[in-house]
Amino acid sequence: MDNIASESQNIDSTAGGVTAAHTGTGGKWEARLLQRVLRAMHEPPIEFLLDWSGERVAPRARKPIAHVRLADRRMLWNLLRNPHVTLGDAYSAGRVELDCDIVQFLDLLYLNEMQGGPAQVATSRRRAPSPRRNTLAGSRDNIHRHYDIGNDFYSLWLGQTMAYTCAYYPTESASLDQAQLAKMDHVCRKLRLRAGDTVVEAGCGWGSLALHMAQHYGAKVRAFNISREQIAYARSRLAERGLSDRVEFVEDDYRNITGRYDVFVSVGMLEHVGPENYREFGQIARRSLNPAGRGLIHSIGRNWPAPLHPWVEQRIFPGAYPPSLAEMMDIFEPSDLSVLDVENLRLHYARTLHHWLELYEAAVPRVRAMFDDIFVRKWRLYLAGSLAAFQTGTLQLFQVLFSTTQNNDLPLTREFMYPR
Repeated sequence: MDNIASESQNIDSTAGGVTAAHTGTGGKWEARLLQRVLRAMHEPPIEFLLDWSGERVAPRARKPIAHVRLADRRMLWNLLRNPHVTLGDAYSAGRVELDCDIVQFLDLLYLNEMQGGPAQVATSRRRAPSPRRNTLAGSRDNIHRHYDIGNDFYSLWLGQTMAYTCAYYPTESASLDQAQLAKMDHVCRKLRLRAGDTVVEAGCGWGSLALHMAQHYGAKVRAFNISREQIAYARSRLAERGLSDRVEFVEDDYRNITGRYDVFVSVGMLEHVGPENYREFGQIARRSLNPAGRGLIHSIGRNWPAPLHPWVEQRIFPGAYPPSLAEMMDIFEPSDLSVLDVENLRLHYARTLHHWLELYEAAVPRVRAMFDDIFVRKWRLYLAGSLAAFQTGTLQLFQVLFSTTQNNDLPLTREFMYPR
């Protein structure tokens, strides 16, 4: 997509000639421009249809497998000037139509973008406004804008567990709910969770993991979250399961965690912390752990540093940032925390998103009744784009197991993670 913006800048430098061509030849100048854009993008198999002129623009050497209908000239120019945000907004508003599978189309875009390597992607995305800050007040507002849009909405497509993080598929045929439960067990086994262990959870979502650790492993859990909707839901589930003596859901920021625990765990929350806060996050984890404590952080990440896709950050996930492993080390190194194991579950997240997208599409009539068609298309694009990002390797999913330096109670092999 960076090549599109660069091509637009080249055209802007000769705007007078473009205007003359526009008035004299109808839509032909736009078709020539799009041909240049396709060449700059290494001619991906994408065909454009210009609704106002009826022209079709396709790569010269490849048969198109994705077809994009553009509604009007103004949208085309906006797309050329700011492709990352305009494409998502135009699709949401119905001004771009895809006559193809949306995930396949987004796969092509991500693979094309990655041809330029880390530097090009990072440079391209840094042109967008800076992500919203994750201060105490800023984090609460960011979380509210994403998670507090309604538990009824999320319940339509997250499955029975209401787990909004990567599942773990022990078999090809595992269902979404089976895989989410397997993920919780996977985390608990890595942490060697035992009855009576005390756990602090930074960011607990709708409470599934905290309840699982208490109910199935006998742990005592204190879980922090600043989403009002999620905390209300988690507390209702806590009452239903009769685990109030073992789980406490705290509506507060992770920075206000107090006390000492055997285990520190954070699943799907680091994305909302921001790299500028990683050292403090590590200090909180360290001061929260007993001398022989251990911990696990589960987070969306990247192979190399780059901002989140600008449209996703601005329209869906304000303040979010997926770190590289090198950036994550700012959590552990300054606080003298020992990294024990790193696992990448990227393809598990792709499979999770495939299940979420299927459930979402089945629930579209109910989503439209809750919101409107723009919302329906926006969230379809978000889920499909996330699936494409994990399929193409644009995004990764890291689980990092760690412990205090003094902890010598460590297994010699990884067999403990995979019980017979």
